[in-house]
Amino acid sequence: MARVYDNWERLVRVTLQREQLRNAGQGHERTPSGLAGAVPPSLKKTTNIDAILQAADEIQSEDPNVARILCEQAYSMAQNLDPTSDGRGVLQFKTGLMSVIKQKLAKRDGVRIDRNRDIERLWEFYQLYKRKNRVDDIQKEEQKWRESGTFSANLGQLELRTSAMKRVFATLRALIEVMEALSRDAAPDGVGKKIIEELRRIKKSDGTLTGEFIPYNIVPLDAPSLTNAIGMFPEVRAAVSAIRYTEYFPRLPDDFEVSGMRNLDIFDLLEYAFGFQKDNIRNQRENVVLSIANAQSRLGVPVEAEPKIDEKAITEVFLKVLDNYIKWCKYLQIRLVWNSLEAINRDRKLILVSLYFLIWGEAANVRFVPECICYIFHHMAKELDAILDHGEAKPAASCMNENGTVSYLDQIIFPIYGTMAEEANSGKIAHSGWRNYDDFNEYFWSPACFELSWPLKKDSSFLKHPKKGKRTGKSTFVEHRTFLHLYRSFHRLWIFLVIMFQGLAIIAFNHGKFNMKTFKEILSLGPTFAIMNFLECCLDVLLTFGAYTTARGMAISRLFISFFWGGISSVFVTYVYLKILQERNDQYSDSFYFRIYILVLGVYAALRLFLGLLLKFPACHTLSEFSDRWSFFRFFKWIYQERYYVGRGLYERMGDYFRYMLFWLVIFSCKFTFAYFLQIRPLVRPTTIIMNLPSLPYSWHDLVSKQNSNALTIASLWAPVIAIYLMDIHIWYTLLSALVGGLMGARSHLGEIRSVEMVHKRFESFPEAFVKNLVSPQSQRMPLERPSPQVSQEMNKAYAAIFSPFWNEIIKSLREEDFISNREMDLLSIPSNAGTLTLVQWPLFLLSSKILLAMDLALDCKDTQADLWNRISRDEYMAYAVQECYYSVEKILHSLVDAEGRLWVERIYREINNSVLEASVLLTLTLTKLPLVVSRITALTGLLIRNETPELARGAAKAMYELYEVVTHDLLSSDLREQLDTWNILAKARNEGRLFSRIQWPRDPEIKEQVKRLHLLLTVKDSAANIPKNLEARRRLEFFTNSLFMEMPSAKAVSEMIPFSVFTPYYSETVLYSSSDLRVENEDGISILFYLQKIFPDEWVNFLERIGRGESTGDGDLQESSSDNLELRFWASYRGQTLARTVRGMMYYRRALMLQSHLERRAIGEMNAGYSGSTFPSTQGFELSREARAQADLKFTYVVSCQIYGQQKQKKAPEAADIALLMQRNEALRIAFIHVEESGASDGKISKEFYSKLVKADINGKDQEIYSIKLPGDPKLGEGKPENQNHAIVFTRGDAIQTIDMNQDNYLEEAMKMRNLLEEFKGNHGLRRPTILGVREHVFTGSVSSLAWFMSNQETSFVTLGQRVLAHPLKVRMHYGHPDVFDRIFHISRGGISKASRVINISEDIFAGFNSTLRQGNITHHEYIQVGKGRDVGLNQIALFEGKVAGGNGEQVLSRDVYRLGQLFDFFRMLSFFYTTVGFYVCTMMTVLTVYVFLYGRAYLAFSGLDRGISIRFKMSGNTALEAVLNAQFLVQIGVFTAVPMIMGFILEFGLLKAVFSFITMQLQLCSVFFTFSLGTRTHYFGRTILHGGAKYKATGRGFVVRHIKFAENYRLYSRSHFVKALEVALLLIVYIAYGYNDGGAASFILLTISSWFLVISWLFAPYIFNPSGFEWQKTVEDFDDWTSWLLYKGGVGVKGENSWESWWDEEQTHIRTLRGRILETVLSLRFFIFQYGIVYKLHLTGKNTSLAIYGFSWVVLVGLVMIFKIFTFSPKKSANFQLVLRFTQGVTSLGLLAALCLVVYFTDLSIPDLFASILAFIPTGWAILSLAIAWRRIVKMLGLWDSVREIARLYDAGMGIIIFAPVAVLSWFPFISTFQSRLLFNQAFSRGLEISLILAGNKANVQD
Repeated sequence: MARVYDNWERLVRVTLQREQLRNAGQGHERTPSGLAGAVPPSLKKTTNIDAILQAADEIQSEDPNVARILCEQAYSMAQNLDPTSDGRGVLQFKTGLMSVIKQKLAKRDGVRIDRNRDIERLWEFYQLYKRKNRVDDIQKEEQKWRESGTFSANLGQLELRTSAMKRVFATLRALIEVMEALSRDAAPDGVGKKIIEELRRIKKSDGTLTGEFIPYNIVPLDAPSLTNAIGMFPEVRAAVSAIRYTEYFPRLPDDFEVSGMRNLDIFDLLEYAFGFQKDNIRNQRENVVLSIANAQSRLGVPVEAEPKIDEKAITEVFLKVLDNYIKWCKYLQIRLVWNSLEAINRDRKLILVSLYFLIWGEAANVRFVPECICYIFHHMAKELDAILDHGEAKPAASCMNENGTVSYLDQIIFPIYGTMAEEANSGKIAHSGWRNYDDFNEYFWSPACFELSWPLKKDSSFLKHPKKGKRTGKSTFVEHRTFLHLYRSFHRLWIFLVIMFQGLAIIAFNHGKFNMKTFKEILSLGPTFAIMNFLECCLDVLLTFGAYTTARGMAISRLFISFFWGGISSVFVTYVYLKILQERNDQYSDSFYFRIYILVLGVYAALRLFLGLLLKFPACHTLSEFSDRWSFFRFFKWIYQERYYVGRGLYERMGDYFRYMLFWLVIFSCKFTFAYFLQIRPLVRPTTIIMNLPSLPYSWHDLVSKQNSNALTIASLWAPVIAIYLMDIHIWYTLLSALVGGLMGARSHLGEIRSVEMVHKRFESFPEAFVKNLVSPQSQRMPLERPSPQVSQEMNKAYAAIFSPFWNEIIKSLREEDFISNREMDLLSIPSNAGTLTLVQWPLFLLSSKILLAMDLALDCKDTQADLWNRISRDEYMAYAVQECYYSVEKILHSLVDAEGRLWVERIYREINNSVLEASVLLTLTLTKLPLVVSRITALTGLLIRNETPELARGAAKAMYELYEVVTHDLLSSDLREQLDTWNILAKARNEGRLFSRIQWPRDPEIKEQVKRLHLLLTVKDSAANIPKNLEARRRLEFFTNSLFMEMPSAKAVSEMIPFSVFTPYYSETVLYSSSDLRVENEDGISILFYLQKIFPDEWVNFLERIGRGESTGDGDLQESSSDNLELRFWASYRGQTLARTVRGMMYYRRALMLQSHLERRAIGEMNAGYSGSTFPSTQGFELSREARAQADLKFTYVVSCQIYGQQKQKKAPEAADIALLMQRNEALRIAFIHVEESGASDGKISKEFYSKLVKADINGKDQEIYSIKLPGDPKLGEGKPENQNHAIVFTRGDAIQTIDMNQDNYLEEAMKMRNLLEEFKGNHGLRRPTILGVREHVFTGSVSSLAWFMSNQETSFVTLGQRVLAHPLKVRMHYGHPDVFDRIFHISRGGISKASRVINISEDIFAGFNSTLRQGNITHHEYIQVGKGRDVGLNQIALFEGKVAGGNGEQVLSRDVYRLGQLFDFFRMLSFFYTTVGFYVCTMMTVLTVYVFLYGRAYLAFSGLDRGISIRFKMSGNTALEAVLNAQFLVQIGVFTAVPMIMGFILEFGLLKAVFSFITMQLQLCSVFFTFSLGTRTHYFGRTILHGGAKYKATGRGFVVRHIKFAENYRLYSRSHFVKALEVALLLIVYIAYGYNDGGAASFILLTISSWFLVISWLFAPYIFNPSGFEWQKTVEDFDDWTSWLLYKGGVGVKGENSWESWWDEEQTHIRTLRGRILETVLSLRFFIFQYGIVYKLHLTGKNTSLAIYGFSWVVLVGLVMIFKIFTFSPKKSANFQLVLRFTQGVTSLGLLAALCLVVYFTDLSIPDLFASILAFIPTGWAILSLAIAWRRIVKMLGLWDSVREIARLYDAGMGIIIFAPVAVLSWFPFISTFQSRLLFNQAFSRGLEISLILAGNKANVQD
């Protein structure tokens, strides 16, 4: 039996430990024990069982009995907490723990242990443990340190043992907890009494044991901490003191408990009064303390013994936090809760700020409703005032539950959340049918919101839950799904374009003459304007349907007043103008109507102009506000423009206004000149001729073109021109923005350093530029106070000394990232310049081989000393090398020898120096002997760089003597040599053998550094011109050094900088590649590791060098070592788009701040102590500096919101273990997640409770819960990412917050510039302070493949040049999901950093920019700092991403934000906004529509025969000029204009030659095919979203695309978005070829249609051109088999679309859900019927007969063909008894069909071409019928025709697949095509690797066979 227990115990231990090894990350040092790590979450929540078990494992080896006591106590606690073991994993845990207790801990040598003495053993061990670990001494040191209040540099030893002491204190805390539990049952005397006394002492005075282990985030407020210095900063102490409870506050009840060891403060009062959650209180207490502490530090750190916060700091925080509340009260014209700012004291300000933060911190989803937060704060602040006026505190009535408890969450938030949740559950219906977050928020934009009352009225309309089938009513805006929003939001643009077109056309048709006739026609612009303006009023009325019952009465009144005014004015103006037209021939214009019209038009125009200037012109803003005093002006302003809470004051400075106005005036001048001369005027004559033509013969039965002056012909001629006219403004914008952006970039010094050669040339200027920009003023002054005659040299030396530690840390980080090798690191590192050498020591990569080159010059010298030095000085670094070598040799030799030897050295140098002064070096020295001298010095330094041994010492002495011999007898002139030889002192020492007999081995660090440097200086012979070799390292150093010369704010000291947080949302993406992920091979035998080794070969070699492995190390060797294997995982993950890469990059901020803080503190200390040459700043130990860490934590917080981390931990997912590993490696990393607790209810239903939690890694590497805030329900009511951000944003700190996606990266050198960037918030960037700082991005995925390179270049162009222009001069930059830095307080008080309403806010990021702009924010862009960004690298990934963004833009069109910005911006800023957001996609769609309009117009002319008839009759083409214009405009399709900003960016940052080369290379790699394909992607998803909706987040996957994509997969993805549309265009082109008339012949046809054919080819074959191994024959065969299997698989319930064509076909129809959608699809499908109608009249069979019966007969034939198809596809399973009859019928039908066809061909004019033409006619008709059947699916199913429709659809997909597959199969026959594709897709290294892999795979297969 004992053996059974032993085996069970062993099994439990091994299993638990293996789980923890897997969870913590193999090979990591912080691996929790198996028992402690296996505690179920339900037991961890309220107990410290895991800590007790951890302590038990820690002391197991010291005292097993005590370990057993701890385990038994843990078991008892678990049993008491969950006696029935209902919790998840509790039963298994308790069983395993009991087994361990029984077998290993309860027995020793077969004898049971007496438990009666357990408490005595525990007490004895406790005392022994304290003595052993010197706990009392540590506490005394801590007390002294706290009392001193200063930070000493002598704390190194204490810092080094911090981790060990944390473990000791953790064990002590566990022992104390168990002793406290056991002492309850112990006798009151004896040991029990001692334990009680010890516990009292600890609770009274011992802060260490409690402080270290009460969880805290940044500041240990509940108890002091030995290991965290932040609490001792004066500003933090002052902030803590400021919130302390004073006698002026009401008394709290005596039984109110204060947590921890802190004093009572104002948060305790707020907790008691309003029932806020304890963790919300703790969280916001720290938030407020940090806010006021940082505000104080910017004013100056308090120096008093009892520091206090300045009133100014508190007022600053108060005004900023409550700014939105103050504006809200002003807008609603209600009183603030305080009378005036001067009337409230600092305590009242602090408690109001604290109240606001607490309300916000527990508001959950209500945080998206900022004015609701203002409403709650307004009433709760009033309640607080009432409470403060009483002597005793009382709970607030509004938060009182029925049971007497107080809960803000239950009484305030939960009712609002409940209504929101009910509405969100309706979110799958149309946007117009439910209230989103904006609707809830806008309820509080009216005084009517106070009907909600306080406490909240549960039966109010605001809290009314939606009923099924009934609308609850929108606020003031309804998001109807229609393209009409484009006109409604931007009607000024469309009116302007139409009026300009009309005016230009009138002038063109009047042949440029301007007379009275022309003037009268020009006056027609009046009715046009009035009618189009009235149309906008109609849309306002129509699109507000759904909000009439709930919108404000004034808003509805305005709509109808505008509607009636617009209607009356348009009718009147139109009527009067029609009267004028009746008098057109009147040349004198003195009629009554003419005068009335001029008068009315003038008054109307003057009124519109006046109101426009008053509301939109910046200079008139003051006048506009002044005019509000008069109701007359206020009324007209209100009619002209709706007044919202947001969107007020959207004006800029006059200078900014004139800049973007000039920008658009230049565009308009180009556009309208082009439009008039090349679009409109060339069509005047053809139009006039066609209109005057008599009736022309039509080739078909004409239905609509009789007696209308050939209107359709004219329409087909003008339609493409009009489409291009509406679209081409974006082309002009692209060209001008590229030019302006390039000039602005050049002006800001971008691209000045764009090569390593430039880095070399300008390196000398880097230290000064670095110090002036990136070093705080305190540090700059430190070394410059020393007076010196050589001021310039001293300053350069000082600059280099300050610059060197920062530069070396940058180089060190490059080495850690494996971008450079150890040798390159040595060459790139700059000496500290802290020694006694007076000259600046530069990095060796600048000086390498310079000594050898200088020697060559010296050997060849035939001239004077001055000439020689002039030749050396031409290369300034050669001069530096010579000088440094000369002085270093002197210093080294002087330190090595003593007595006579030192005298010799001094004598030699004295003589040489004298000869230099006398210009007689060439006479004093024999320069031909220099190589011999250098060889001796090299031999000496080669010995000295090694560790001293007796043998080396003798060798060094010998080498020194040989140097003496060479210098004395070879180098020196004969006269000097004789003087030295006869020198008595030297001769005597030489003769006695004492000269250089003993060498003083270098001990001084400065000398050792100089020896090593001199040796490298003399031995590095190859040029370092290509150092560093790695392209990424070069790019980073080039950009960093270039940025030093760009304009940026000066850096503040770390203590004075603006604090900030970094915030990263994460869901379930890759955290860290596992070993299996790296090594698993795809179907080509390629693994991720293999791929990375080939893509980054130099980085792989550097990695092996870093871990101490050789280049030949195999994969298996790395697997043998757990530490190496872990490093390999990180190495690979840092090259992918993983969370690990993002975390590493963002933690560089902390490292940079620690470095800067450490050097600043040292610099200030040295400045106070006086400067000396040996006290330059050093980075040694900065990462261990207690103060530097604390200062960094005070200014920087990093929160990763891992939404489902809790679920991942429960499932033991590898992502959870990897996230835990990241926390262990980064102590400042915080993980926020949503925790779900399930509990059973009495009715059997499972209820869920949701918590927002924040965790960090504790000393044992486990998750330590910091905060746990209960939520009112599931936080995911809207879009996932913004909801994920919202729940965790309460854990961020500081005044700024940088939003970082989990596919981004950062660099240490860029992190050093963060202080500068944050100072931009205080900069002058326009009328308002910035609220969002835009940051430049570098796309790091460009090296993966050609597609990745295209995407990288396109994205880089947008995030640099594009956003540069958007920010200035256009002032319309938004937030695009990039690493922008938000003003945190501004945004969290105004709805957050994103919007979250379901679907409408799917592009959640850009809405933050919209919201910020509407709320009078200012968004800037800065390019002196960059952040890395990953992009999608495969075509399918890119297409999904493009589709997601295009769909998001489609939803933006419907949004109220876009509507308000379009309405409230001034005209020119509105243009900028439109064409840089939704207008880009509108123009993209218009580009494609232009192709359709042009080709359908051509098809109409060809089918009707008019093109031939007109051309032949009048011998004129009529549209030659138009053809040229269209062809030029179609160049847009192949990305020429899109590429202009990209080319400009290349020129700016890489130079002209490299730009040209890059562009040509991209063209050769078919980038035009890619960009044209992307055009189709954007068009499809944008149009479909507006028509039908269906936009959703698409997970693109961020891995490395090295696998071959199946043909069927590509077909599924692109069939409807590209293939169908491409084949339609191809069909139109074929029709144009077959039936069109072109008198220019084939050349003219090719010129006109080449771009359209290019579009067809790109859309059809791009997915296969850019598909890895897409033309490999074996893959092609497999793809065909896979595709046919998918096509023929019937599918069924639960079968996914990727497995069955039928399931996929059903999925493709889901977007058509509404009646409106069906009608739109029906209308769009009608276009396909024109093919059959036109072709049947072109058949030889019909001749010239144009009877309508011909078309009718064609339908009879079509129906017959369908019936025949049905006969042949009739399923025999449904006619098992009639199989013989069925076969007979099919045979007869076949024979009959063949006979009928032969008879028709023989007896009629039907020809073989007619048969093909008939197919061409029936194919589109069939597709139209299919589209109609799908749109009206329910009716077709009722008729029983659905199965037939599905089979026909299958046939169509099969046909389309064959058309696409056939060319792919043909090309796959040729092996060189596949090779060419590999070269085209991937870089050369990987292509070679791919071929090798295939060969190896083949060999393996042969062996296995």
